Amino acid sequence: MMNFLETYRDRIKSPQEAADLIQSNMHIFLTGNCSVPKQVMGALVKRAPLLQNVEIYQVLTIGSADYVAPGMEKYLRVNTLFISDNVRSAVNEGRADFTPCFLSEIPALFKSGRLPVDVALIQVSPPDEHGYCSLGVEVGVTMSAALSADMVIAEVNPNMPRTLGDSFIHISKLNAIVPVNYLLPEVHMAAEANETSDKIADHVASLIPNGATLQTGIGAIPDAVLRRLTNHKDLGIHTELFSDGIIDLVNRGVINGERKTLHFRKIVAGFIIGTQNLYKFVHDNPIFEMLPTEYVNDPFIIAQNHNMVAINSAIEVDLTGQVCADSIGPRLYSGVGGQVDFIYGASRSKGGIPIIALPSKLLKGKDGFSKIVPVLKSGAGVTTSRNHVHYIVTENGVADLYGKTIRERARALIAIASDEFRDELLFEAKKLKYL
Repeated sequence: MMNFLETYRDRIKSPQEAADLIQSNMHIFLTGNCSVPKQVMGALVKRAPLLQNVEIYQVLTIGSADYVAPGMEKYLRVNTLFISDNVRSAVNEGRADFTPCFLSEIPALFKSGRLPVDVALIQVSPPDEHGYCSLGVEVGVTMSAALSADMVIAEVNPNMPRTLGDSFIHISKLNAIVPVNYLLPEVHMAAEANETSDKIADHVASLIPNGATLQTGIGAIPDAVLRRLTNHKDLGIHTELFSDGIIDLVNRGVINGERKTLHFRKIVAGFIIGTQNLYKFVHDNPIFEMLPTEYVNDPFIIAQNHNMVAINSAIEVDLTGQVCADSIGPRLYSGVGGQVDFIYGASRSKGGIPIIALPSKLLKGKDGFSKIVPVLKSGAGVTTSRNHVHYIVTENGVADLYGKTIRERARALIAIASDEFRDELLFEAKKLKYL
């Protein structure tokens, strides 16, 4: 025990001392979601004018991002593999880069050296009696990046929950240790609920059988779906991320994993986004098994869960079933994330149910726009192909597209579009010779 305590003490640095280890021309991995090491990043922003050509890899980050403020690209240039709202302007203004990639394949970019990692900036829980720190709420892509890095700089935060699974890194792997004490950022879902999301959730919940294993993300729709499952039995979770919505179902015994065909009785995930209540709930809780993304999001692993239900969203869907979820026309908005990983994995599962759920229209001021469209906007990316799609759900119902012709798909999608756009969609479908 004394050996690792001595190692710990010897490697303690202030945030500025840790930032001083970063030199020009380095490639940096920044852990994300609610785990961003904000004190070291603050020190790095102060040091930035002394640097040049530093590249920062990241995925989704929560909170402010001073490191992508206008002008910072002269010193630090972000290369994001998923566009979160705090870097969206920088990407679309050409001040930051975007690398499209399936979430399941991001760790391989680090392991292979295709994206070389000189320094990994991470946040961990305090070490246990054996010298192991937990990556806590962000294991996903961080574990592989940290193990691939030449140097690891870690903020050690007593507010980081000690999550279980393949989530531990020994302090001998930490080259610089920065003790901090601040609450992790929170993301609240309940405030986003509305009548439309509730109706969508009703339709989605009707597709979920007892004993299913669920992938749910964050947002009003997944949270509303979970609230409708209190009378279900023996549900399981295998998901890239989860939020507070699962707490009540675990406490009721609805989510118990007792019919899971993979990781029996365990909730499997790569990362966590939620509130302090959730962070306390997962701390040292043996039902949770946090695992790296290359495993959690592997479609062939996902498919081993029988009755796998994948619930994902979209920006728009065309009348052939093509799903755009990462851009608004040519304007880059987010990324593929794990959508295709789980839609494909669920489609290969015995009894699997892959779902794309979205409102039928977007309200913007006094005007509304249909999210069921004849063709995707010019420049829009196809996130999930029409060959992968099974169920499309709006507040107006469920369109089952699997094994259906283009004519049948067009009719089914028009039927779940908003009333005010159905005549126009019908006209365009005929014009396109779909009907």
